[in-house]
Amino acid sequence: MTDPSAESQQAAAPTGRSTDDAAPNADRAAELRAALVENLRADGKITSPAVEAAFRTVARERFLPADVPLEKAYAVDDAVVTKLDEHGVALSSVSAAYIQARMLEQAELQPGMRVLEVGSGGLNAALIAEIIGEKGRVVSVDIDPEVTDRAAKLVDETGYGSRVRVLVADAEHGVPGEGQFDAIIVTVGAWDIPPVWLDLLADKGVLVLPLIMNGVTRTIGFRRTGDHLESASIEVAGFVPMQGAGRHPERVFMLTDPNGKQVKLRFDSGVPDDMSPLDGVLATDRTEVWSGATIKHRTSFADLYLWFAWHLPGFCLLTVDDGTELAAERGTWFPFGAVRGAGFAYLAIRPALDGAGVEFGACAYGRDGELAATAVVEQIRAWDRHGRHTEPMFGYWPAGSDHSQIPADAAVMDKTHGVVTISWPARG
Repeated sequence: MTDPSAESQQAAAPTGRSTDDAAPNADRAAELRAALVENLRADGKITSPAVEAAFRTVARERFLPADVPLEKAYAVDDAVVTKLDEHGVALSSVSAAYIQARMLEQAELQPGMRVLEVGSGGLNAALIAEIIGEKGRVVSVDIDPEVTDRAAKLVDETGYGSRVRVLVADAEHGVPGEGQFDAIIVTVGAWDIPPVWLDLLADKGVLVLPLIMNGVTRTIGFRRTGDHLESASIEVAGFVPMQGAGRHPERVFMLTDPNGKQVKLRFDSGVPDDMSPLDGVLATDRTEVWSGATIKHRTSFADLYLWFAWHLPGFCLLTVDDGTELAAERGTWFPFGAVRGAGFAYLAIRPALDGAGVEFGACAYGRDGELAATAVVEQIRAWDRHGRHTEPMFGYWPAGSDHSQIPADAAVMDKTHGVVTISWPARG
């Protein structure tokens, strides 16, 4: 369940369309379905005939709230919220088509497989059922009975009920009445890998999950290698975070500007011991430090955020209120930063490359603002030298595995049930 933007967080509506509504839309839906498949193939998100056939067969609109336009249902990168909490925060959603396709490819599904889906919605289970065929089996679990009731109703209505079992369960504790699975696909943001998932995964199985690493998520396809897991594929995506025993809450600190508006610093881990030196920091003069590292327009630099998450002490994510100085300057900065003593800094850009690109730098506030900005810029330069244009390799080493075998060049991040490692291959 990908984490949609705030603009797409609409109230969930009853699911299902009347026959009268469905008939005139059928041709348009089929047209949009075919166009979606062609777009996903062109973008390299669909690479196998089996996933392509599933996307051509399953009617996405049957699994979405009734008021969702067909154009949104068949958009490449639009997630659709199906449940909100009392504060308007998404609890459940149907993932964007691109990440559904990519995760299905990552799982390397074959006919006859047994597949566990963690996080129910109905649509993804139907796609899996199409790929693994009549002899395959899908078990879809979610902690929320409203979500599972909805998913079970949808898979029944669309003809997949005989191949998909939908259960209410906290997947952190396992799945009752089931054995091992050839693939486990997790569609909620997971901060860690609970031991029971490794018990449920067949020896040659694939675990695909959005793993949260210091606030930054990558959807990783893991395979077993001896006593640990190694990444076989990686995709960029954000997801609604897991609930239940596997939930890992952020810590949020509020910085108030002279007008009473707030900038929120969100920490996944590594929270500074004392945040009081940042009191009043937004009333101080701003400092800028620039890196000399540039990038052309329309070029992804998502791995820079990942580099920060692993290598930048005091790393945090930013959200800002309308009315703040930062809100007025959207488009010149990104919500990734760091705290150092009495200063905090955030990733910024300015025009470069004769208008064809931008230069990375950092802006900062506070007595130690220059120190914080310099720390960010040092990591920008390190990424530019060592992490840019290379795909990292991830490992997961559960408690009890032989940590002495972790590669010497790997960075290590502690989790509850083990450690995650990352290695950036040397550039040739």
